Amino acid sequence: MSAIERPGIVLSDTGANAALWDNAFRKTAPDLNLVHDTGARDLSGIRYGMTWKPRAGLYERMPDLAALFVLGAGVERFVADPTIPPQVQIVKMAEPGLTQSMQQYVLWQVLNHHRRFWELEAAQREARWIDQTYPAPWARKVGVMGLGTLGVAVASLLKSFGFDTSGWSRSAKAINGVTVFSGAEQIDAFLDGLEILVCLLPLTAETNGILNADVFRHLAPGAALINVGRGAQLNEADLISALDSGHLSAASLDVFATEPLPETHPFWRHPRIFVTPHLAADVDPESAVLAVQRQIARFEAGQGLEHVADRKRGY
Repeated sequence: MSAIERPGIVLSDTGANAALWDNAFRKTAPDLNLVHDTGARDLSGIRYGMTWKPRAGLYERMPDLAALFVLGAGVERFVADPTIPPQVQIVKMAEPGLTQSMQQYVLWQVLNHHRRFWELEAAQREARWIDQTYPAPWARKVGVMGLGTLGVAVASLLKSFGFDTSGWSRSAKAINGVTVFSGAEQIDAFLDGLEILVCLLPLTAETNGILNADVFRHLAPGAALINVGRGAQLNEADLISALDSGHLSAASLDVFATEPLPETHPFWRHPRIFVTPHLAADVDPESAVLAVQRQIARFEAGQGLEHVADRKRGY
């Protein structure tokens, strides 16, 4: 039996570091055969693929593809891709490294807005010793919009730090210590009076442009926005208007409608917008390989895959 015929998986990603993935597979899943996609190789006979930025023609070169593991938090590009055969299961990445990275990023930005670190940075530049007050975390209303795997983990972490934490999702969820709202009929109640809004929604037709003036007006005066969902969910003009009017005090943005963010974009120079280059959560290769190995073992044993994207819902 040749190497390509034994259980294997194709890595087809133009941005991936091949050496990192080679090391991760050797260390954590030596029973799986990692095959690198060069863009020209016939990949018949291999049923599993991994990608975030797939090489052209991947799905035509993998006629036996059964499961595609997405190396990132969003799957909207994949579920909308008509070249992926309908029988292929698109699997969302759920691994501890990705989750912890997102938790760390959101906590960093929540604390940034909670304690207004930019005031201290400005005071240091001007050699001014200032008095600064801020409320206790349980007096700060923080809301997480989107309660998938990452949203639940983020909301739970914020609650553990004492914040008055609530969450909203399309369907009802239960999170210990977190007030949860669901459905379109409860979104206004969720938003009303929030002081920090975190967006972790998937991108769908319903969430496209959802962060707009109508949402902002429900937030408390001086509220802050953290968007780690998708750039297309933000109405950019409405955000700048809300910041310039003072209704919003600041925004932390990690995702953008156009990436990389153009040098001429006003977000770069707005004094109350904190820009990060889509780095809130990265997949850890070793942790990801363990997750994929477990999924393949389930599939080979005739069990269903977990975290499969719903193409009708778009995520």
